[in-house]
Amino acid sequence: MKNPKDIVREGYDQVSFAYRGDETDTSDEMYQQYKAWVDEISFSLKKDSSVLDLGCGCGSPSTKLLSETFNVIGVDISPVQIQRAKNLVPNATFVCGDMCELELGKEEFDAVVSFYAIIHVPEKEQLELLSRIWQWLKPEGYFLFSAGHAKWTGREENWLGVEGGNMYWSHAAKETYLQWLKMSGFDVIWDRFIPEGLSGHTLFFAKKNENR
Repeated sequence: MKNPKDIVREGYDQVSFAYRGDETDTSDEMYQQYKAWVDEISFSLKKDSSVLDLGCGCGSPSTKLLSETFNVIGVDISPVQIQRAKNLVPNATFVCGDMCELELGKEEFDAVVSFYAIIHVPEKEQLELLSRIWQWLKPEGYFLFSAGHAKWTGREENWLGVEGGNMYWSHAAKETYLQWLKMSGFDVIWDRFIPEGLSGHTLFFAKKNENR
């Protein structure tokens, strides 16, 4: 059986343009959703703050929006997505790699964001990832990310109608993420349900607690 991360890497290489095109429609509902999320965290940061975008995809729209005000590093497992991001968002820095294997400095970032990306990481690796994010954040740094609402792991072949574009997802339930955040040293400021189809995701906004 193929490694789940290889499925995600190869899958996004295949579906990159089907998932998101180069042109951004600022009136689109998806764009407005991402902009609202970026605005949420921007209110808590100073200009030129350092922000890490995990699972940045092609850089549009979240990395691009963040890069207009902050110093941003985007990370994605897909080489195709990263190459597109470098072209679409030239004023950000991009790294192609597995977010769970990143070697970053302690207390390097004022904020970390991750939208619809941690859900592609095998659930058994996610608690350790949250602990590493805590280490990368500066004191009282912010963490805004979307994750699962209900526990589920699954795969889909020919995702988005793209031949060979297979995909893998894995996530815990909302209550588990709340526990994991506390265990990892975060104070949860709020969480919100983001509906999608018959279910949805949860958006979490948390702050690093130095007294873990």
